[in-house]
Amino acid sequence: MRELFTAKWSHVTRTVPDARQCRLGAPSVPLRLGDLVVTQVTRVGAHDHLEDAHGRRVKLHRGDLVVGACGNRYATDVYEGYHRHEPKVHLLTAGGVIGIAVSWHTDCLPPTELDVLGPLTDDHGRSLSLEHFARPRPPSPPQWRSGTQPPTVAVVGSSMNSGKTTAAAGLISGWTRAGLAAGAAKVTGSGSGKDRWAYVDAGARHVVDFIDFGMSSTFGYPPERLLSTMVAMRDALGHDGAEAIVLEIADGLLQEETRRLTRHLPAICRGTVLAVGDALAAHAGVDLLYAVGVPVLAVSGLITASPLASREAAAATGLPVLSPTQLAGGAAVDLLTERVPAT
Repeated sequence: MRELFTAKWSHVTRTVPDARQCRLGAPSVPLRLGDLVVTQVTRVGAHDHLEDAHGRRVKLHRGDLVVGACGNRYATDVYEGYHRHEPKVHLLTAGGVIGIAVSWHTDCLPPTELDVLGPLTDDHGRSLSLEHFARPRPPSPPQWRSGTQPPTVAVVGSSMNSGKTTAAAGLISGWTRAGLAAGAAKVTGSGSGKDRWAYVDAGARHVVDFIDFGMSSTFGYPPERLLSTMVAMRDALGHDGAEAIVLEIADGLLQEETRRLTRHLPAICRGTVLAVGDALAAHAGVDLLYAVGVPVLAVSGLITASPLASREAAAATGLPVLSPTQLAGGAAVDLLTERVPAT
């Protein structure tokens, strides 16, 4: 077992204890979503690096041992992947989500291939899961703070790579420059450190994501679990001291988990910022959100790279179209104080 101690620990295993407390279990043990698994690289593909527990990109080589977590992935620009109990699997994210890719974008290389050696277990032979290291859910707001819940804004998008994280970083930067303690949560998605570090770099004082609450990725989890976790993330950030909070929901409005969660946003936040790539997506996205009673505070995202497209979107939606730079320059604070537009 000495070689296991030099395994490349992935980002999704950042809360796992020292490797000397762990063992390699029998490969016949069935694995569940979130279970930690020991694998060996047999062919390096699209993900030729793995994020370690500290966020460093570690180069992968054939024969390396990788400890990751079982999960699914929904990424229209990359992989569609699922957790299956198979001896040969794929690396679905650079953060260490492990499953089987069943389809991928034509611009994407085939995934890195792995052999499953067995589950990661404790000293007593019990399989370890991210659930074992999840953050305790915070008490309800009245128990930890008098007054109201910190103002919360959700960022949703028309699709993957529409500029959601960049818009969220703009909000964080704007609040931080105004002297507020910003909190940020990645509510859904697939385990990777990229967005977490973007929040930190923008000035977020408090950050959580679904990994902190026991999930390697959120695709395929029951809607009730995702909703309760979104509320827990908001409350945890407030408990930690955040004075303004952004909740980023991954993928696009047509993705099932995103669609279900957005219906509950009016009870959780004051409104949304919609990230899109073009004016038609802005028009359709605003209509979809208004149809379920979700207030839209502004449009942002990739569309803001084009002044002409931004004007189109503003005319089509009647909403301000704000670039991340504008959010960071003061508009983020305005979104906390302006009257929420009627839906």
